[in-house]
Amino acid sequence: MNKYESILVFRPDMEDDAREQLLERFKSIIAAQGNVESVDDWGKKRLAYEIEKLQEGYYYLINFEASHDLPIELERNYKISDQVIRYNIIRKDA
Repeated sequence: MNKYESILVFRPDMEDDAREQLLERFKSIIAAQGNVESVDDWGKKRLAYEIEKLQEGYYYLINFEASHDLPIELERNYKISDQVIRYNIIRKDA
């Protein structure tokens, strides 16, 4: 099992309930094959540059432990979600 962190940026115009449901969906994907260690809600922040004519985004940091093939599946789910405007998955050093 490797340790990873993932930063997600959701669209700022999402309803709170929809954002929480989407976050829970991603956490359940991780939990099915690994372990979610922590989820940090960074809130709404200004983007460094405009993305899809948006100037703000809602940020989350997820720390998790999983096998090496889970980030591929997680990234696939990030890509097919229209509400995720940016994401990053990084393997942490042990």
